[in-house]
Amino acid sequence: MTSTDSGNTSSDTPKPTVPVPAPAPAKDPWDLPDVTGLVVGVLGGTGDQGRGLAYRLARAGQKVIIGSRVAERAESAAAGLVAVGAEGIEGADNAECARRSDVVIVAVPWEGHAKTLEGLKDELAGKLVVDCVNPLGFDKKGAYAITPEEGSAAEQAAALLPESRVTAAFHHLSAVLLQDPDVERIDTDVMVLGEARADTDVVQALAGRIPGMRGVFAGRLRNAHQVESLVANLISVNRRYKAHAGLRVTDV
Repeated sequence: MTSTDSGNTSSDTPKPTVPVPAPAPAKDPWDLPDVTGLVVGVLGGTGDQGRGLAYRLARAGQKVIIGSRVAERAESAAAGLVAVGAEGIEGADNAECARRSDVVIVAVPWEGHAKTLEGLKDELAGKLVVDCVNPLGFDKKGAYAITPEEGSAAEQAAALLPESRVTAAFHHLSAVLLQDPDVERIDTDVMVLGEARADTDVVQALAGRIPGMRGVFAGRLRNAHQVESLVANLISVNRRYKAHAGLRVTDV
């Protein structure tokens, strides 16, 4: 009798069950990295917005370097902030500020945005750059948004700094509140945009170090224009209501 006469063919043999691996759990969007050891540079740190951000981050315990075209101006601004309780802050010229920092916030006036970044391309290579510049114009009707050729200030930065990791954040903060030492908390959300989650997570974590603030991911850099432009609306709100309005994202 041949083996086929037994009626036990290979097709009747049960196949072993291969276990299917469980899908990896989705990452918690609020699981953010520890950024306490990062050095944060602020280009344009002698202006109201830059000085305010430098003050808040240093007061939260971050090591901060203020940058300016003239080192003496940056050093003077840093000394003034140390005098009102912002330890761990110093001043330098823009190039040294960029070289020595892990994260660099760009807070220069829109008119000098492109020229400043073009001159620091080498120093900013490999750095995480956070652009908070708002391209705005002003006339008798008030503030209005300007659309750069690249689409936004952040996209202009990305085009000028191809070897940097460019993000966008800190657009909607009141410089008055940021600089006021009597204000303990600034209750507002910071919309963060960028191409890589690891980068936007770092920026969100930095925002979260400031009491009252929360960093919220808001899309890729192609969405930066409307975020930058919204500042014109906030200026109108603040003028009408004599306020220092910010933003809150609900249900998040």
